[in-house]
Order: sequence, then C-alpha cells, then structure tokens
Amino acid sequence: MSEPHLTSFAALPLVTVVALCHNHAPFLREALDSILAQTYPNLEVWLVDDASTDGSSAILREYAARQPGWHLLLLPENVGNCRAFNQAFRPSQGEFVIDFATDDVLLPERIAQQVQVFLAADPSVGMVYSNAELIDEQSQPLGLHHRPDGAGGLRPRPASGWVLADVLARYFISTPTMLMRRACLEALGGYDETLAYEDFDFWVRASRDWQFVYLDAVTTRKRKHPRSMSAKAYQAHDPYLASTIRVCEKALVLVRTPAERAALATRLRWELRQAARRRRHTEVGALYALLRQVARPGLPEWGLARWSRLFAPKAS
Repeated sequence: MSEPHLTSFAALPLVTVVALCHNHAPFLREALDSILAQTYPNLEVWLVDDASTDGSSAILREYAARQPGWHLLLLPENVGNCRAFNQAFRPSQGEFVIDFATDDVLLPERIAQQVQVFLAADPSVGMVYSNAELIDEQSQPLGLHHRPDGAGGLRPRPASGWVLADVLARYFISTPTMLMRRACLEALGGYDETLAYEDFDFWVRASRDWQFVYLDAVTTRKRKHPRSMSAKAYQAHDPYLASTIRVCEKALVLVRTPAERAALATRLRWELRQAARRRRHTEVGALYALLRQVARPGLPEWGLARWSRLFAPKAS
C-alpha cells in the first residue's frame, strides 16, 4: 500500500508514538530503531520509562539525545502501563496515537499504511488494527496472529465496523497493531488508571460509540516472552483477572441489544472457567454474580460457583 497522497508534508496528520518501556533493555534498541525506520514523516515520539531496573533508561537517554525532537519521560516509580501511557498521552498533540510497547517492533510502512486507512474512513472510525508477526526473544518468527483458516478466511476472524459484540465474545485484535484516533481516546478520558491492563477496556468502551477497521496487512512484530504482561495473566495474585471483571461490569452498562448481551454472557462464562481452573475462587463468585444479571447460568457454571464457594476466603 502506498503512502497517503497529500499535497504537502504540512497536510499530513501528526501521529504520536508513546513508546512505553519497563525492563525492555534486551529489545529496546530494535524497537526504537523501528520508529526511526518509519516511512511516515510526521511523528511525535514520547519515550516513557516506567521505573526500569535493567539499564533501559540509559538507552532511552541515548536515543533522546540523538533525536532532540523526541520527548523523554523517566518515571521515578513504577506506575503501571495505563498511568504511564496517560502521562505522555495527555500533553501529546497527535491526531492519531500508537501505544507502543518497546519489546515489539514496527515494520517500516506501518504508520503510513494505517494513516491512509484513516484518511479514507468515516469520522466515526476510532481505531485501525492489523495483522502481526509473532516473534520470540531472539526475534525469530513464530507465525502470524491472524492465520489462514484453510477456507479463505483468517483465525482469529477479524471484524470491522460496529464490533462491540465481537470484542465482548472473543479475543481477535492484536493489541500492538492498534492506531487510535485521538478524539476517541479523549472521549474515554484516556486509559482507566485503576486497571492492570488497557486493551480489553479500550475495546469495550470505544466500540460502543466508535467503529474499528481491520487492515489486512502485517504491520508489526509482536514479541512473545515470559515477562510480557499477557504471559502473566490469570496467575495467582495477578491483578489481571480483577481488571477483567471490572471491564465486564462496565460492559453490563453499555450493552443494548440481545446480541451484545449474549456476547457478554459468552465472555463471562469463558472468564469464569479460566478463574475456576486457576482456583481463583473469589473471582469465580464475582463472575457468576455478573452472569446471573445477563443470562441464565447453565449447570456447569452453577457447579463451578458452588464448588468455589466452599473454598473462597471467609470474610474476617
């Protein structure tokens, strides 16, 4: 796909890249070099270090010194992804925004391709996402996020348009590929800083009033490694599941149609099973209570909730 056909550089919309780092030193140079390699010229870059302890801040200082137009924000204490992102997003100026984890890699045409989609899209489009190549810690390929399903489609199946029911029922968006419209993020008040992670909450809240569009192109290399946030999900004492329950509570207020309610019920049943598998008994109870507000629980959910009540911590 060619770059946007605009009359002058000044007409190109500004794109903000918020590069978020927490102990990404082994991957950081490859990530930052991928920003420098972008063919799209009108970029605002914020380097944010969330109190790394592995020498990442020295690398960020080095790149900021060589690129005087880049902003450097070194946080003195770890505040988590949502709050760290907001601290750069709020003073930034870009019409479009990328939340870029610095263990991933942007392919050179990434921003140009996605901006072109936005320029051709309806103003109600709040986010463009695309396919990603998965890589390991040594940057070796592991396959694609959206894979051919053998029948002419992709697995997981992408969705475009008004996708609230889709994002409730299933995971299909590769988070590192997202380019967000600033107006959409501002309408949401940025990320919810009370949560341990941002993507599911953004998808649910944004898709109520904004359309999403899938670009069928590989634009990003997403790194899989044991220290990534997704690798820690659902582990004992990890706050990920509590955040998911909070997002589902928000979704309960947002759903309007029978299809959306059915999709939320599907999500709650899935999350309940994950919580039960990991013996997160308190969370099983919370998810079961939410499910009862959306749909009639089945015998499997009733049985898991009853089993978990026997082992849930007793209130003091």
